[in-house]
Amino acid sequence: MSKFSLEQLEAIVAKRAEASPDESWTAKLVAAGQERAAKKLGEEAVETVIAAISQDRQNLTAESADLLYHLLVVLKIAGIPLQDVLDELQRRTGQSGLQEKASRPQ
Repeated sequence: MSKFSLEQLEAIVAKRAEASPDESWTAKLVAAGQERAAKKLGEEAVETVIAAISQDRQNLTAESADLLYHLLVVLKIAGIPLQDVLDELQRRTGQSGLQEKASRPQ
């Protein structure tokens, strides 16, 4: 099996965003705007939580894929590259989660 990365998915989302909304779900979401894409992301998040609570591994895997895809669409619309998110995650790994959370403004 070949390795597939979020960076590759980000590139696919970018390419499909340029297609006609009649031909691409990604293009349709992008054309509908951030509010619609964000609502779809929220729906996928809820479905992912339900699958996790149900301990349904197969559905959790599928819903997690949907969630990651829709997150990348939302980031695309917002003009935020995946690398910015990865950089933020890397910044946070320099300290424990409890320290990071305590350092946030109240």
